Amino acid sequence: MSITEKLNNTEKDTLQLVLEEYAQEQTGNTKAVNDLITVVNGLTGKIKEFEEKIEKPKTVNVSADTKPIQDIVRKGIIDISLTVAAQPKSIVKKFQILLFPEQDRKLFYKVVFGRWLILLAIMLFITNVYIWGIHGVTTKSRSSGKNWKTTRSKRHGIISTNTKGTSEKR
Repeated sequence: MSITEKLNNTEKDTLQLVLEEYAQEQTGNTKAVNDLITVVNGLTGKIKEFEEKIEKPKTVNVSADTKPIQDIVRKGIIDISLTVAAQPKSIVKKFQILLFPEQDRKLFYKVVFGRWLILLAIMLFITNVYIWGIHGVTTKSRSSGKNWKTTRSKRHGIISTNTKGTSEKR
């Protein structure tokens, strides 16, 4: 065998090996493509089913029993009303006169003896001065022999009648 034949033979063997490998890869790729097509077709079917479900939604009939919730709310309202009823009531103001203090003794006696006693003393003083003034004027008028009213009228220039019946300004 000659060199060219040997080369042709080796080339043929090499080409045959390469073609066999290529054929094996091609069958693997074909199988993978067929698997992908199967998966895509399966997903397409699932998508169609999902779209049908979306277009025709099922009516969900929900029946909720609110009786327990109403009972809880009713109990809460009753508890609130009992709490409000138990609170102290508003204070009613009342007027009273105390002879002796109920609670704060120092403040009570400070008010009574500090203010009321002083005001009472001032009122008594003014009353006594007034009585003394009237008593002094009437005593003075009686001692001079004149009427108190005529003395007052003379002092202030009031017109009065004399014993003759004529009026004159004094």
